[in-house]
Amino acid sequence: MPGMVSGRAGRRQPEAGRGGARTAAPPRRDRVQVGRLGRHRHQRPAGSEQGTPYSRRVTLVLAGAPLGDPADASPRLRDALEKADVIAAEDTRRLFRLASDLGLRVPGRVVRHDDATEEAGTPALVEELRAGRTVLLVTDGGMPSVSDPGYRLVAAAVAAGILVTCVPGPSAVTTALALSGLPTDRFCFEGFLPRKPGERRRALTELRDERRTLVLFEAPHRLAATLADAAEILGPDRPAAACREMTKTYEETRRGTLAELAGWAADGVRGEITLVIAGAPKAIADADPEALAVAVQARERAGTDRKAAIAEVARETGLPKRIVYAAVVAAR
Repeated sequence: MPGMVSGRAGRRQPEAGRGGARTAAPPRRDRVQVGRLGRHRHQRPAGSEQGTPYSRRVTLVLAGAPLGDPADASPRLRDALEKADVIAAEDTRRLFRLASDLGLRVPGRVVRHDDATEEAGTPALVEELRAGRTVLLVTDGGMPSVSDPGYRLVAAAVAAGILVTCVPGPSAVTTALALSGLPTDRFCFEGFLPRKPGERRRALTELRDERRTLVLFEAPHRLAATLADAAEILGPDRPAAACREMTKTYEETRRGTLAELAGWAADGVRGEITLVIAGAPKAIADADPEALAVAVQARERAGTDRKAAIAEVARETGLPKRIVYAAVVAAR
């Protein structure tokens, strides 16, 4: 969904000196001072986070939260929840439930930070960071700012020269990719497709020739329509997987063609969904109409009837059958 990171500056261990053991002064927190050439003191480039952030007080911490099973929480997440001065949570109730499941007490101040409050609440959190307080950003599940609140706060903190670090954790994107059984060497994440049907179809059309494996999020009430559009535009035989309720009680991964998954979703599906769709196969001569027609003719000469030949070429290229058929008609 490592060593432990503390949100508070700790004391350095005693060091042996010429006169015996002595205690070194606590580390001084970095002062951000931009000079003429946009460089901080100590010759650190603006936005740079050189050094090991765990050796000094961190400020903005992005925390990967369990997708469903609280047992996926890392020791570092537990430590960060107990030591943060401020916790910005997508859903405060879910945060307290997670803390309860983990047997933790959350002493820091908890504020809501979701899609509705992110823009308005970011300046106040930046002021907390400027004051030297540790702010922990947690979403309902997975990594903050990945199709979840957090991007604006990270961008504002970086612009203010504030140190940003991360407590790595679960991610729905990589979890679904691993579960899908589809190629994982190259992939692209498209988040949520547009809600309006026309815009969604245009977005899918732009992705039709994408060779990398596609990873998408989708709401359960739009899943059937999205899969139906994907089957028509990307090709009904394109392999895909629908990962539902990952790490939760009713976890399910459905694998098949886009047409098969569209049929499965037609009756309604519940839960959080991550779709993984195989990338487009290498198109015959980049799907040139003349090349498509030649490919169909070659199969016909080998004894395959035209309808089956068109279906084979469409499957191999990842193109809709109507496009292959149009190429055959145009070549007459």
